[in-house]
Amino acid sequence: MALDAKLGDTLNEQINRELYSAYLYLTFADYYEDRGLKGFANWYMVQVQEELAHAKILRRYLLDNDYQVKMLAIAQPDKTFSNDLEPLEAGLEHERYITDSINHCYQLASDAHDFRTMQLLDWFVKEQGEEETNASDMVKNMKLFGGDPKGLYDLDREYQARVFTAPTMPM
Repeated sequence: MALDAKLGDTLNEQINRELYSAYLYLTFADYYEDRGLKGFANWYMVQVQEELAHAKILRRYLLDNDYQVKMLAIAQPDKTFSNDLEPLEAGLEHERYITDSINHCYQLASDAHDFRTMQLLDWFVKEQGEEETNASDMVKNMKLFGGDPKGLYDLDREYQARVFTAPTMPM
């Protein structure tokens, strides 16, 4: 079965959103690096790798379904921050946006009765649940502990331990 053109184009746009996510999270890592919070910077550098992996999974899926991938321009992130909480809140807001986008892809796949694509997107739906939980937890932790130098130090040390684990292909 050929991939529905509207669904294929939307998945291609999702590749762009994943690449933008990586680009955005690079700016978060840079903010924290400049602040001397190398653990927070590390957390977002791992996040960059995850977003790139998501884009590669979608790219591979389109190619495996004989759908021509088009690399779209990546918008420049325009966020600036005045405190250490703001990037975390922006990250949570962005993850919610990506969840809505994945849900839209899923709806199109469902409308097209494309069960194979729905199976792929099941993995992304689960992944987005984890992404939102992680982002929300970071906001909560910063609000609870980040106002104290020792608490901020402990959070930074915790986030230094995060390492990238490449996702297995959901198919």
